[in-house]
Amino acid sequence: MNDAPSDPFGQASDDGASTSFDMLHEKVRRWIWHQGWTELRDIQERSIPVLLEGQRDLIIAAGTASGKTEAAFLPIVSRLATDERKPGAGFEAIYISPLRALINDQFGRMETLCEEVEIPVWKWHGDVASSVKERARKRPQGILLTTPESLEAILVRRGNEAKRLFAALSYMVIDEMHAFMDAERGRQLQSLLNRIEIAAGHPVVRVGLSATLADMRTSAAFLRPLNPDGVEILESQMGSQPLKLQVRGYIQPRLKQRDANSDKGEATESIADIEIATHLFDTLRGHRSLIFAGSRRNVELYTARLRGLCETSGVPEEFFAHHGSLSREHREEAERRLKEDDRPGSIIATTTLELGIDVGHIDAVSQIGPGHTVSGMRQRLGRSGRRAGQSSVMRVYTTEMAIDERIHPIDAMRPRTVQTIAMLNLMLRRWNEPPQIGCLHLSTLIQQILALIAQHGGLTVKQGWNRLIESRVFPEIDQALYIGVLRRMKHPEVQLIEQAPDGTLLPGEEGERVINDRGFYAVFMTPDEFKVITDRGRNLGTLPVDSPVMPEQLIIFAGRRWRVMEIDDQRREILVTRAYGGVPPNFGGEGLPPADEVVAEMRRVYEGIAIPRFLDKVALECLTEARETFDHLGLRHASLRRHEDELLLFPWVGNRAQLALVLALASHGVKANSEGIAVTVPAKDGGKLVAALKTLAERPAPDAEVLARLVPDMQRAKYDAYLGEELLARCYASEHIDAARVPIIAADLISRLPAEATTIFETKVPL
Repeated sequence: MNDAPSDPFGQASDDGASTSFDMLHEKVRRWIWHQGWTELRDIQERSIPVLLEGQRDLIIAAGTASGKTEAAFLPIVSRLATDERKPGAGFEAIYISPLRALINDQFGRMETLCEEVEIPVWKWHGDVASSVKERARKRPQGILLTTPESLEAILVRRGNEAKRLFAALSYMVIDEMHAFMDAERGRQLQSLLNRIEIAAGHPVVRVGLSATLADMRTSAAFLRPLNPDGVEILESQMGSQPLKLQVRGYIQPRLKQRDANSDKGEATESIADIEIATHLFDTLRGHRSLIFAGSRRNVELYTARLRGLCETSGVPEEFFAHHGSLSREHREEAERRLKEDDRPGSIIATTTLELGIDVGHIDAVSQIGPGHTVSGMRQRLGRSGRRAGQSSVMRVYTTEMAIDERIHPIDAMRPRTVQTIAMLNLMLRRWNEPPQIGCLHLSTLIQQILALIAQHGGLTVKQGWNRLIESRVFPEIDQALYIGVLRRMKHPEVQLIEQAPDGTLLPGEEGERVINDRGFYAVFMTPDEFKVITDRGRNLGTLPVDSPVMPEQLIIFAGRRWRVMEIDDQRREILVTRAYGGVPPNFGGEGLPPADEVVAEMRRVYEGIAIPRFLDKVALECLTEARETFDHLGLRHASLRRHEDELLLFPWVGNRAQLALVLALASHGVKANSEGIAVTVPAKDGGKLVAALKTLAERPAPDAEVLARLVPDMQRAKYDAYLGEELLARCYASEHIDAARVPIIAADLISRLPAEATTIFETKVPL
């Protein structure tokens, strides 16, 4: 099928035309022909026979914009169009997405395909009208596009209808599967897939789609826990688009004094921020781009700055904010603007546009700072360069402090620049963060036990074991821990469940309240929020209740500047009017430390001599300074240096191992703090530090649960508050502390202690 067939229903020719194309239903072939496609992508060619057969689970791993969705649904729709079915007999395929916006985006594409073969398509999530859901419920058929939370709501609220709704189900497609793995939502999703198959009464083919899977064996185990070896894996063989990549460095002079405007509620922007915004404006105005600013606060600051540059330059407004606290209407307005191919525009976003939401053709992607993950960086890069012959374009902006006599050694090591280089190196080598194994996810286990009780009107201990543990949804949980969780849920001070005389588990007083709460269907925490409403009645979005916003305060929100007129505690609303000045509110929940392999690559960058070609002049100077500081501190061979009254310890490990080391030192009376790539210890505790490291190196690994109890607040997940200290410590340890590596790390640090360690403890060594 190298050329568009003159007969869209013709058979394969002898000149190497696509055989997979000919396997599709004739109306699906007609749809392809109407799209003007000249060929199928390689991943589509290979997925069609597998999914038409309808017997094997499948993972489709291919880059962004490689046609993964069509690789799944061209054969699925063909199969559904061929199979005889009774109208209203049940949904025949489910598409599950992590984002409502992605569902809305896919719905239009799916609807045009399914109209051709007269298969209904339904959206079902929190923004869909109840009347639409009611029509789908009364006459279930075709394809259902939904989220895990909406599936949970269906099963909990319509448990007695589950068999009727899913009796005809043949396929379950999980889009952006990597976004679920190693997360609370992922465990919920695995449980939901299992519960739906039980309701349907037969196995259902599972299809996982992703552009950034790191470990295919682990991914197969996620998709089908009881039979990972039976999962077919298709990885795209297509070559990558040409790549244009640049890291731009900016130096921030040390502020002499606090800006006078900061007391007036105005944003104190750094010189580097202003220079970055100016370059973004000069480079991207008149083009179509995505700018990933990192935090919601940064999104607001850069959007306001870029809009201000449009205003002062007398040009049309082209820059729009996009993050999770903004209203759906505001986000969709920005998305619609970029879908207009004849108009330039740029969206400044957090991770909200990292996944596959279609915003049309993108000329370039920009990123401020190194970002959180390598896989996320790859997702972002894939948003540009989608047209034939076009390069993918990415610019990464990094900021470092000017070096002077007051600079801290860690800042002089230029960690942002080096982390950016390390992550780009790993991205170019096609590395992705592997999923973390061994996490207990007890908060989600509690939620799923309550969900099963609500779905079925009650649950036996054995039924819960079979559906949640034997199914390998929670493979790390043994019988003793499972019973321990149930006993905790039944405890008088918890009262999530109670047990009937025949042994049936029922909701307790607190369990009833939790199940009936509107936020029950989501396993992630949803903060209590206020709506932000303009004086003209427009909903801009939401702010957390604990965000310190006061009447008359000037804020930046949705990329514009506002004055808070009134805060209505009863209606949970913040009324604002347009103003000048302002700072973004505190959104919270931002920032993640790098993974082990990122830190290891940073060390390789420091130790190496290679000069990446993608650095601009300032970024290159920062790399040179970083390596000079690294050598000046003697870090090629030493693990410890002193700066003023603190010791800098360099273990060169990621966040979980570093936290384990910090807690293990604390257990030996050494006060240590994580500072990115280094751990700081008071210089007066130098002797105590060496003694603790020697002890840790010689003894077996410390107990992770004992270390966890040293953490002031271990609660991280939604239902952690019900666990009690013992279960909470065990859960926290499994997810955040890599205690097994402590002896190895300690031994390595001891082996790299400088010969003059005693002198270092006693003398303030200048940088």
